[in-house]
Amino acid sequence: MSKKITIEPVTRVEGHGKVTIKFDDAGNVEQSRLHIVEFRGFERFVQGRPYWEAPVLVQRLCGICPVSHHLAAAKALDVIVGAGTGNGLTPTGEKMRRLMHYGQFFQSHVLHFFHLVSPDLLFGVDGDPAIRNVIGVAMKHKDLAVMGVMMRKFGQEIIAATAGKKIHGTGAIPGGINKHLSIAERDSFLLGADPLNIDKMIEWAQAALDFLKDYQKKNTDFIDNFSKYDSNYLSLVRKDGALDLYHGVLRAVDANGKKVLNDVDYQEYDKYISEEVRSWSYMKFPYIIDQGKEKGWYRVGPLARLNTADFIPTPLAQKEFEIYKAYTNGKPNNMCMHNHWARLIECLHAAEMIKVLLNDPDLLSGELVTKGTKTNRGVGLIEAPRGTLFHHYEINENDQITKANLIVSTTNNNEPMNRSVNNVAKSYMNGKDTITEGMMNAVEVAIRAYDPCLSCATHALGKMPLEVTLLDANDNLIDRKRS
Repeated sequence: MSKKITIEPVTRVEGHGKVTIKFDDAGNVEQSRLHIVEFRGFERFVQGRPYWEAPVLVQRLCGICPVSHHLAAAKALDVIVGAGTGNGLTPTGEKMRRLMHYGQFFQSHVLHFFHLVSPDLLFGVDGDPAIRNVIGVAMKHKDLAVMGVMMRKFGQEIIAATAGKKIHGTGAIPGGINKHLSIAERDSFLLGADPLNIDKMIEWAQAALDFLKDYQKKNTDFIDNFSKYDSNYLSLVRKDGALDLYHGVLRAVDANGKKVLNDVDYQEYDKYISEEVRSWSYMKFPYIIDQGKEKGWYRVGPLARLNTADFIPTPLAQKEFEIYKAYTNGKPNNMCMHNHWARLIECLHAAEMIKVLLNDPDLLSGELVTKGTKTNRGVGLIEAPRGTLFHHYEINENDQITKANLIVSTTNNNEPMNRSVNNVAKSYMNGKDTITEGMMNAVEVAIRAYDPCLSCATHALGKMPLEVTLLDANDNLIDRKRS
């Protein structure tokens, strides 16, 4: 008898989505899909607004990663006001933005690992759901919980000092930034009482990495084989091939490490990237045009960035990068759960970069804004914590936005997430007659590895139960579980 399972909503992710899994008569998975059930209309909302409002407006897409949208929009408008494509800013403007960006990376990666992922690692994929959550972590692993809370607080304070406030700030403006860092702010981050200083953050970032590597040694089969498959990988890289989370050229490699996008100018991204629409999701499916829809899909995010970059330009993270690359003999890493390993290496890199920037006198003084000859089109690309983020704007003679095209990080990972869902569903559910909570959570673990923001918008606080129903071929109810 054929049947269908619906997992709704997917939990411990930002935004709302559901998974449907259809089985054939033999009880094997026939089709698995991740559905995005919310509509995101910001590309329409901003049309007709003055272009300089965009960096403030579009960050309302998300309460978790507003800094990423804020900076991507500002970078696009830098082009429109004639300030170049990133390197054209004043030293103060660029470095203040970078400090804001690394603060965002640090707090976002910490939030994801400690609050959303660690419960599955500490209590098991099929652990008791009553404790398999952040409250359970706080009760059973107090030291880890304290690290997670204080590390995120530090990153949030960096954002507040550079953007004006922790969420939905106003620091980045077309052509630059609107404030300096004060001496008091700098000293509080460099010399603050433990644990709220940058040296402690670097120490804790290293400790989190050591924890994960130790966990991996003890659970190699789970971490390495949970969901793995070949794909293309895409990200920004610095022109010399270094990992650069703020600015660079667009690079993509295939499963063998061969470049399929060879460091191209992202102002022309639409010559290389297109999007497919499918009827069952509000989220599009991007692909590399030359590779076609079937083969051109790609992954973005921590796993992709460490597959495309040649090196990391900070010493501690570079050392960890070398260990990470040696694990796959230098070849691209295709293991879904290794996103967490890559994410923590980036967390360490972000902490190191924050320390470098805090010691730079350009943050304390210097010109904040630069402008040149205005044009009517600009593209801003940035590496958000979840992956490559595209913002494209066009304006008219009245300085009004006439076009906005946003390809958010989670959209880029749409096809990979669907493939991971299908892989894990087949592995855990083929031939099974009974729904178990652990099976359902395993599917969600695959999704959480990508740290998706499914709606890329703020969402309401409140209890949203997980309900799964088992139906026969005629949609008659066989079983239902609710948590």
